[in-house]
Amino acid sequence: MAVPEAAGGPVPVSRRHPVPDDQLTWEPSERWVRGTIDRTTVVDSRHPLLVWEPGRAVPHYVFPRAEVRTDLLEPAEPPAEPGHPGAVAWYDLVLAGRRYPKLAWAYGGEELGEHIAVDWFRRPGPGVEHWYEEDEEVFVHPRDPYKRVDPLPSSRHVQVAVGGRVVADTTRPVLLFETRLPIRYYIPPEDVDFSALEESGLHTACPYKGTARYWSVKGVPGGDNIVWSYPEPIRAAAPIKNLLAFYNEVVDITVDGERLERPVSEFSSRLASRA
Repeated sequence: MAVPEAAGGPVPVSRRHPVPDDQLTWEPSERWVRGTIDRTTVVDSRHPLLVWEPGRAVPHYVFPRAEVRTDLLEPAEPPAEPGHPGAVAWYDLVLAGRRYPKLAWAYGGEELGEHIAVDWFRRPGPGVEHWYEEDEEVFVHPRDPYKRVDPLPSSRHVQVAVGGRVVADTTRPVLLFETRLPIRYYIPPEDVDFSALEESGLHTACPYKGTARYWSVKGVPGGDNIVWSYPEPIRAAAPIKNLLAFYNEVVDITVDGERLERPVSEFSSRLASRA
């Protein structure tokens, strides 16, 4: 179904699963969402909406204007590359003498016209410092209600080889099933050959699992930062605490004697460029 046009841009339609990639869709969320900058609450919303833009795999929130500190917003020129289909107005946020350029925007159309979106995911410059759903801090982007992360303890025999060398061998993995991603095999550190690894210092954040630390495999082209672990995962991912996982896309994994094909995922091109 094509996106209906309106004077203010594409009119959002109620979200249905699976989501058409070419439509701007939305649905209400019942979560209490807050955002703060320098201990000042700039968003405090009990009526947020989740919005999925065309071509984007993750959602963002928009909020009723009454639940955003609109007194801190000043109209701004649109960015050279807007990047948000249907956006009709942009705003800087000014707080304690500091300006946060193009931190917020508004969509056109009757359904979202009275809401404000606040930038979050992959913002290049300073912005909202802390986001909370209820009383739990959330990182990177809102959690998609249609994405599951299920860590399941298993007794499968899992071996991981890199460059022909077995670097992990276990019969007590935790298999992590995550929507639209390959199964990740998390392995107890006692079953990993750390002599083949070197910690890199890289850390990344995931809204569904927490903050990860990384290792590289020594002496292997493309082996940089292909092993990770979550020292303090969020509660939903607690079974993977301190276990190590390898990118299936660039290592050889054998499960119960069957060599798995290397999957193609959203990480494949970035991993291939390292090699």
